[in-house]
Amino acid sequence: MNIKEVVEALEKFAPLPLQESYDNAGLQIGITGSECSGALLCLDVTEAVIEEAAREGLNLVIAHHPLLFRGLKCVSDATQVERCVRLAIHHDIALYAAHTNLDNAQGGVCHEMGHRLGLQEVEFLDPAPDGRSGSGIIGRLPQPMEAHAFLRQLKATFGVESLQYAAARQQQVQRIALCGGAGDFLIDRAIAAEADLFLTGEIGYHRFFGHENDLWLAALGHYQSERYTIDLMERIVHAAFPTLPIHKTRCNTNPIQYL
Repeated sequence: MNIKEVVEALEKFAPLPLQESYDNAGLQIGITGSECSGALLCLDVTEAVIEEAAREGLNLVIAHHPLLFRGLKCVSDATQVERCVRLAIHHDIALYAAHTNLDNAQGGVCHEMGHRLGLQEVEFLDPAPDGRSGSGIIGRLPQPMEAHAFLRQLKATFGVESLQYAAARQQQVQRIALCGGAGDFLIDRAIAAEADLFLTGEIGYHRFFGHENDLWLAALGHYQSERYTIDLMERIVHAAFPTLPIHKTRCNTNPIQYL
């Protein structure tokens, strides 16, 4: 199969019109008519990721975060983005990003998070008018949990070294709203939906204030909240092309380290 066919499988699951207006999902670099030798899956495109694809003989990198998010006026070696562009072209590797279209799709990134937590009765937190896509999800745990016990479960499930949270007055949680990545724009929607806890990757400092009578807030870290996106992309591509070599990157692309 060629790269175009792999792209079409991804976009059948997560159509590009589902992406947010600010986004730049889709093909970033490459010729889609080329035969696909295999795909490397990652959250972020870095030089190490491209070199890994080249070593493995894979000519397609599928990322969650777009490498090209803003326009380039020069392609030299001054920035990480420019170096990655040059390196991908040098190795004849195509780059594709499935970003907010994959976040907003039915069964997408947020649903993957909810599945890992065992949420039931899941629906979109902020549904689109068609009801078949939307931002964030909300669902229920099978049984109420003591809030701190649930926070410890979050740490274990998502493999985080530290977890930011703000407590609310209620001691148990069951109705959980969440959004991968930077999702604090949905806090008010979570409150309106009567969630007991809102989970995301990043919450701005001032957004933690003033919700002790509303709901618990928890932030995993951006990378940590989306770590299972690679598994989701693997299932999508493998279902369409069972014989295509698909590798999950061995590079930890999280730029944030912890002491």
